[in-house]
Amino acid sequence: MENLIVSVNVVFPLFALMAVGFLLNRIGLLDGRTAEKMNTVTFKAFLPVLIFYNIYRTDVGEIFDARLVLLALALVALLFLVLWLLVPRVEKDYRRRGVLIQGMFRSNFILYGLPVTASLFGEENTGTAAMLVAFVVPLYNVLSVIILEWYASRQIHIKKIAKGIATNPLILGAICGGLFLLLGVRMPQALEDAVQDLSGLATPMAFLVLGASFRFSSLAGNWKALVCAVVVKLAVVPAMLLPVCVAFGYRSLALAALLTMLGAPTAVSSYTMARQLDADSELAGQIVVFTSVCSILTMFFWVFLLRQLALL
Repeated sequence: MENLIVSVNVVFPLFALMAVGFLLNRIGLLDGRTAEKMNTVTFKAFLPVLIFYNIYRTDVGEIFDARLVLLALALVALLFLVLWLLVPRVEKDYRRRGVLIQGMFRSNFILYGLPVTASLFGEENTGTAAMLVAFVVPLYNVLSVIILEWYASRQIHIKKIAKGIATNPLILGAICGGLFLLLGVRMPQALEDAVQDLSGLATPMAFLVLGASFRFSSLAGNWKALVCAVVVKLAVVPAMLLPVCVAFGYRSLALAALLTMLGAPTAVSSYTMARQLDADSELAGQIVVFTSVCSILTMFFWVFLLRQLALL
């Protein structure tokens, strides 16, 4: 019973924030244009500050685990390559291939990794997830640009990829946090308090916007690809790769971080990237929405299962 209560406590706040955002949109207090502006501010300001602060406040001597980082990066890269081999066998439309691959390997690790870890182990123990975010999120972005560029033009533009990496706010936030951490730079307490307050806005703002952006329309013609993406992203991927993480000896904090990396819904930014690179942005948006909705159940299941097995 205790494990059930903890699992509900982890997942329900995320669902509640999305539900509030959806309700605000339905009653006209948070329309599409406002939600889009809020999403831009969250992506370019609050989320980078959140990543920066969580890396900045960690003790690298205690939480940095090169073996864990290498495992996480290897799992993401392996999943990406396997999907690149398999998806073209079942999807003929080039504009949808890249979207499906991105939707199945790219998790909303930033929004789920830190709050889920904090719910399970406390705010003071989110350093492991934050450190993984610093390495995994840049890889997500690089691989997403590569796959979408490939199916858009059958060419990989190195300059465009490099520019996207160099100007990505989330990557810049991670780099700044890493530099402050490694160089031992400490902010004045007043400034640190302000940064902490700003970082606290990121998660609720992002989930409110996500809820306000839900659209249950235009599903005709996409439902087969959508069901496939949701099942693979939320069920098949964690079912196949979590045992690998356990076999490597990871439990508790590290396993919780890996769980959210593998089992979280598709990243919200995947829709924006698909739209910019002339992929099927409608399908990309639907994957984000439905993996987010279904993750309420699947994240509950994975957290509950791992706690029942005494792994979390």
